[in-house]
Amino acid sequence: MTRCGLVAILGAPNAGKSTLVNRLAGTKVSIVSPKPQTTRFRIRAVVMHGQSQIILVDTPGIFAPRRRLDRAMVAAAWGGAQDADLSLLVVDARAGLTDAVRRIVETLAKSRRPVWLALNKTDLIPRERLLPLAAELNAMMTFAETFMVSAETGDGLDRLEARLAAAMPPGPYLFPEDELTDLPNRMLAAEIVREQILRQTHQEVPHHASVETEQWTENADGSVRVDCTIYVSRRTQKAILIGEKGARIRAIGQSARMELARLLERPVHLFLNVKEREGWDEERARLRAIGLEDAG
Repeated sequence: MTRCGLVAILGAPNAGKSTLVNRLAGTKVSIVSPKPQTTRFRIRAVVMHGQSQIILVDTPGIFAPRRRLDRAMVAAAWGGAQDADLSLLVVDARAGLTDAVRRIVETLAKSRRPVWLALNKTDLIPRERLLPLAAELNAMMTFAETFMVSAETGDGLDRLEARLAAAMPPGPYLFPEDELTDLPNRMLAAEIVREQILRQTHQEVPHHASVETEQWTENADGSVRVDCTIYVSRRTQKAILIGEKGARIRAIGQSARMELARLLERPVHLFLNVKEREGWDEERARLRAIGLEDAG
């Protein structure tokens, strides 16, 4: 008998949700950076375990929204929870019960669907700190299951995956067994470029950049040409991204091209263009273009 269900991966920014999704999926389907709020829209990764198909819905970190972009990201996160068969709350065990985690738990406590708890980054703190934290969180709401894991090292993930597989409702698969994600290649390319921007610009252009794949051209030799435009809010951000004599944008492009070629298993010709567009994070159409619905 086959089983299939959706699992929403929820948590505060930097809880390690994307790393957890990537580790369970066994491939890169969600970008990972050391900066919070990296994931901007729901990405589904498909994990096969025995006769079960587990569809992981990676959501943006839930935080206090200010801009239209922020509101859309938070709406996407809660939308992912509402659509899922169960929610998995990922908590950074090292950071503990922060105000952000407390707010999320208070909202989840009203949910009618099952919620599981995964204390992540357990490799970074003493084991004796884990049980009191788990008890404190379970006192706020009753979690159906509690796991101690490290997405970075893989510790505890075998048990988590097996339990998720068993919890999926009976039913046909929603995706072909060899399909790892429903993220279109054009969006994947844009996300890989954005990951390199996050990695290589540090605090200078943290979340003021949006990347769109303008053109995807299949070549006769099996390679692909990808043209991406990077939108920033200010001229100074554009200058930082391009770098002295174009050095920064070349480095971003080279790293992104190598990563894309590895993921697509084919040669990639990547071309990047940087444009200044003031207030892009308040534009409805641009939010839809990067995969977010407008939250008003």
